[in-house]
Amino acid sequence: MTQRTKPPFRADQVGSLLRSAPVKQARTQLLAGEITAAHLKAVEDAEITKLVGKQEAIGLQAVTDGEFRRSWWHYDFLKHLEGVELVSVTQGLQFKGTETKAEGLHVHGKIDFPATHPMIEHFRFLKSIAKAVPKMTIPSPTALHFRGGRKAIESSAYPTMEPFFADLGAAYTKAVRAFGEAGCTYLQLDEVFVAYLCDEQQRQMLRDRGDDPEKLLHVYADLVNAACAGRTPGMTISMHLCRGNFRSTWMAQGSYERVADILFNKMNVDAYFMEYDSDRAGGFEPLRFLPKNKQVVLGVMTSKTGALESKDQLKRRIEEAAKFAPLDQLCLSPQCGFASTEEGNVLAEEEQWAKLARCVEVAKEVWG
Repeated sequence: MTQRTKPPFRADQVGSLLRSAPVKQARTQLLAGEITAAHLKAVEDAEITKLVGKQEAIGLQAVTDGEFRRSWWHYDFLKHLEGVELVSVTQGLQFKGTETKAEGLHVHGKIDFPATHPMIEHFRFLKSIAKAVPKMTIPSPTALHFRGGRKAIESSAYPTMEPFFADLGAAYTKAVRAFGEAGCTYLQLDEVFVAYLCDEQQRQMLRDRGDDPEKLLHVYADLVNAACAGRTPGMTISMHLCRGNFRSTWMAQGSYERVADILFNKMNVDAYFMEYDSDRAGGFEPLRFLPKNKQVVLGVMTSKTGALESKDQLKRRIEEAAKFAPLDQLCLSPQCGFASTEEGNVLAEEEQWAKLARCVEVAKEVWG
């Protein structure tokens, strides 16, 4: 076994990191009208520079900007697509025991990817300061459909759903190509909703609103593949799967079994970051569908609590997974980001860094 020289790396990470105190303070000041957007950007630039240095110092081969410029893991990207806006809604998203801010997305016109999308510049800044491989994370295209469904899409823009999915896929082809042209060689699609299709309650919710979860799995695979069609030479595209992550809580549960074949063999991504930190994700058996040319990054370390997993504990979980997929096709990471929204999970920054350092340490011992 050897360490990998291209993404995903033996010790890797999903992407979001706990927002630092200066970033939180500056965002609060901006909302209060006490500072300008330019002042906030200067704070973010300085804090992201420190953040990248810290990731590199603990030995991570891929670094992110921690999503420090975002409030949400998905809405901040999607609201800047043409035809999409962020709106206030009557109720926030319901997680187990808590609720998010009451915001959602509304599709009011034809969807497209604008050349001026701010996250291209966000990536360029990350690339300019990183010695390690700069990794960019964006929501999977499925995120624009699953949350609101047909009700969140104006019938004046899309009387039927087929043109909506076609335009959304085409916008993502352009988006992925734009990141590639900006120098991105490691792009991740955060794909929560294929994992939600493993949950019977979520599937029933879809049926109740008029969607067929079996058909939707194939529609979502087509959307992911439309995004991957924009891949530029040398770009690795990974997909992160989880069942919800907000202030250390979750939303869905269920084994990957019912989606595994489509996930691994019909979606044209190169690697999968898979949530495996609790029994809510089921066993490793679905990894038997993994084809020879793809990698799985095992999320057997939790990002939801600060308790540090022992090296033996992580190694045992890797050994269990290796019964169903070759060890050489496996890597290690936390199961999710540490702050899918700006509020962050319930753990300390020191605990976050200890977990990422432990991933690096274990990966060296397992893969050499």
